[in-house]
Amino acid sequence: MEVILLEKIDSLGQMGDVVSVKNGYARNYLMPQKKALRADHWNVKLFEERRAQLEADNRERKAKAEEISLILKDMVFVLVRAASDTGHLYGSVSARDISDAITDAGIKINRNQVKLDKALKELGVELVRINLHPEVRVNVTVNIARSRDEAVIQLQVHKAKL
Repeated sequence: MEVILLEKIDSLGQMGDVVSVKNGYARNYLMPQKKALRADHWNVKLFEERRAQLEADNRERKAKAEEISLILKDMVFVLVRAASDTGHLYGSVSARDISDAITDAGIKINRNQVKLDKALKELGVELVRINLHPEVRVNVTVNIARSRDEAVIQLQVHKAKL
């Protein structure tokens, strides 16, 4: 299916690009999330009429995301979890746990913006990527510990290694 992108999507292209995607991806993700329109004659015309407004909205969202990224980049989020003596968690830390910690700190993000490369199943300090906007990403420090006191020690050890 041919679609017109309404915003930048990493694996597809820039705003305004007409790309070919699988039908299910377009119907189930891109169009319901308002990230694309079906590329027919009427939608192409509609997009061209609305292009300036869409670009202005995108610039505004990007500016807000950049402001938030400046705040987030220096923050450390401590997650207290139960763990074994060897440091393995009883469970794991999920994207929802991280997004809740960031929201509790006063910055509203969605769990879908948290990108985990692997499951966090051990105590320690990890860098986690947050996608605030298709063009703005920031890495935040997540400190997983058994207690707040242990978190302070872990962070000191982590900074000494750097």
